[in-house]
Amino acid sequence: MKSDNKQRALTQLQRRILSLDLAPGQALDEVVLCQQYGLSRTPLREVLQRLAGQGYVQLTMHRGAHVSSMDMVTMRNFFQTAPMVYAAISRLAVEHASADQLVTLKKIQMRFRRAVSNAAVADMVEQNHRFHEAIGEMAASPYLSPSLERLLIDHTRMSHRFYRSALSGANSQVDVACDQHDRLIAAIEKRCVSGAVAETLAHWELSRVEIDKYVQPDALPFDVLETADASESVG
Repeated sequence: MKSDNKQRALTQLQRRILSLDLAPGQALDEVVLCQQYGLSRTPLREVLQRLAGQGYVQLTMHRGAHVSSMDMVTMRNFFQTAPMVYAAISRLAVEHASADQLVTLKKIQMRFRRAVSNAAVADMVEQNHRFHEAIGEMAASPYLSPSLERLLIDHTRMSHRFYRSALSGANSQVDVACDQHDRLIAAIEKRCVSGAVAETLAHWELSRVEIDKYVQPDALPFDVLETADASESVG
């Protein structure tokens, strides 16, 4: 039972962080989490340590666990790294993708298009996350996969803004994103490295303009940890 509860806590906390139900920088109350997931302190801390290793959570001595921040330094690193990692992942996916993995990717794309048709932002974000996660599984790189997984945490959290903004603009950007997904699948299926990399970079550029707004002071996600730090310094 404890093992089941630990897995449930891990999975649900990941989902809550990606959906912004738990805000960037938000403190995680161990007492509350123990009650929610039926865990004692030791197994809960094992879950938090695993989340920290994946990049969902930051553990700080004397301050406990907080949802990973999305501050200026994080965003700068994200912008510098993301296109390189995504392009390398796509290149390897072309080389290693199996027929079964392509079938899975096409099914995810169908769910993504369905979410777009329904203007369901949360579903669009989730299926887009799964789409790029599946390409990472195709690449099967022990060196790049951890980097992709970390990037997707922040990219997925920022995607909420992209899809909300895109839907308010007559869906043109979302339609382009859908078509780029389709062309990327086709390039992987044809084993066309140049096509896959080109589509990947074009797809990144499409979302970059909206994501770029997160580096502006008034557009950063509400970061509880940074706010608390600022208050302490003023006081």
